[in-house]
Amino acid sequence: MRVRVHFWSYLQDVVGSSSAEVEVADGARVSDVLEATWKRWPVLGTMRASTLVAVDVDYAEPGRCLVPGEEVSLFPPVQGG
Repeated sequence: MRVRVHFWSYLQDVVGSSSAEVEVADGARVSDVLEATWKRWPVLGTMRASTLVAVDVDYAEPGRCLVPGEEVSLFPPVQGG
């Protein structure tokens, strides 16, 4: 299945786009989408420990199963001062 991945903040600069599609098997988990994303953009993989993940509008754990039509968002931790 194809999953749309959205990139927020400076992750857009790293990828060169605000979103992209990745291909994963039916019944994939968030972790599968993350691995496909890290493989396609290895520099994002170096940021994995600090990258926040959401499915649609809720934060998501790597083991969460995805259903067709859901979207994954990746964004850096909230920054401020």
